[in-house]
Amino acid sequence: MPDAGSAQRYRGQSIGLPPSGPGSLAPTGRRLAAFVLDLLAATLVAAPFVHRRDLSGLAAHLPGQWSLIPLALDYLVGLLLFGRTFGMYLTGLRVIRVDAELAVGPGRALVRTALLIALLPALVVDQDFRGLQDRLTATAVIVH
Repeated sequence: MPDAGSAQRYRGQSIGLPPSGPGSLAPTGRRLAAFVLDLLAATLVAAPFVHRRDLSGLAAHLPGQWSLIPLALDYLVGLLLFGRTFGMYLTGLRVIRVDAELAVGPGRALVRTALLIALLPALVVDQDFRGLQDRLTATAVIVH
């Protein structure tokens, strides 16, 4: 049993975010839901432009890696103009800088997007479950 003098640690405490509510670190499930929504939207955007002759029916229009183009654009434009992607908007999330009260900016948005598209860095998390793309760009996904 912890003594009365010790404070319990919560996700986001080390970067100065509140324990819950608006401004707190986004739960992993909501972040994953936002990412899946972004992937689905990117697939729907890319599908009409793809037609594989070696397949037929719906499979001929599956965009595969071509969906990475609209996904990257969603992340870059969304972060620069709105601080969030389409999926983040639908799930009530936002990306902020944790080192200053400024917009994410083009350099951080580009690095964060490139790392997220690679997917593996997003799986390398710290004690707050922030992915490598967040740690290297000093950003965090928060509840809006």
